[in-house]
Amino acid sequence: MAAAAPVTLPAAERGALRIADRVVAKIAARAASEVLADVPEHGLVPPDRTPHASVSVRKETARVRLSVELGYPGDLGAVCGSVRRHVADRVTSLTGMEVPEVAVEIERLHSATARRQSEGRVR
Repeated sequence: MAAAAPVTLPAAERGALRIADRVVAKIAARAASEVLADVPEHGLVPPDRTPHASVSVRKETARVRLSVELGYPGDLGAVCGSVRRHVADRVTSLTGMEVPEVAVEIERLHSATARRQSEGRVR
């Protein structure tokens, strides 16, 4: 008796994969960190101040909100634009989700002047 040939189903019929919102948020925060690491003014930001992301996922679409701290002076608009593009690209490439919106909120600015003033204080 001949063995039955295995049936190969199309990928869409084999099952489903659900990626949790918090996983997508971690991907987005990491992607934002990748961009900010290349910004010279970001050296003014304390290393423990990493970007924070929240995500809303509906079907195959992820909407991302990021909170970042940036060094000042610097081209804030250009940095935020780079973060937006990179986060959308990374989330799409790693999850397969469409990312129509990446909102970047600047939570705090860090300047060299303020740092020098705070270092000179005695507590």
